[in-house]
Amino acid sequence: MSAPRIELRESEVEFIAIRAQGAGGQNVNKVANAIHLRFDIGASSLPDEIKERLRQLRDQRISADGVVIIKAQAHRSLDRNRLDALTRLRELIARAAFTPTPRRPTRPTRGSQVRRVDSKVKRGAVKLLRGRVDEH
Repeated sequence: MSAPRIELRESEVEFIAIRAQGAGGQNVNKVANAIHLRFDIGASSLPDEIKERLRQLRDQRISADGVVIIKAQAHRSLDRNRLDALTRLRELIARAAFTPTPRRPTRPTRGSQVRRVDSKVKRGAVKLLRGRVDEH
């Protein structure tokens, strides 16, 4: 089953330009190329069931008050980092939107039960042969 198509409004996403961490020479120290993306789950226009599943996800990017915070700094360009952050947010929402089909419990077949017991009996017989040998 595929996830439904979710529309994400740009007005619900807040972008903050920050300086990137790590090596990169003078460019890193002068230019704010990294992006902090903030997305408030409760204030969004997502369907209620997707909002709830998003909050239930065990993801470190989701804060306790229901705000998704994504930091993107892989690229040198601000636009590419913004696109990367949006892509990761969409993937997170798609993961929450996907509902797996519920598992229907089944019973083992008679043949598989017989094979299981036979293998256990054979294994027990092998272990019995490991005992001490009488020399009578």
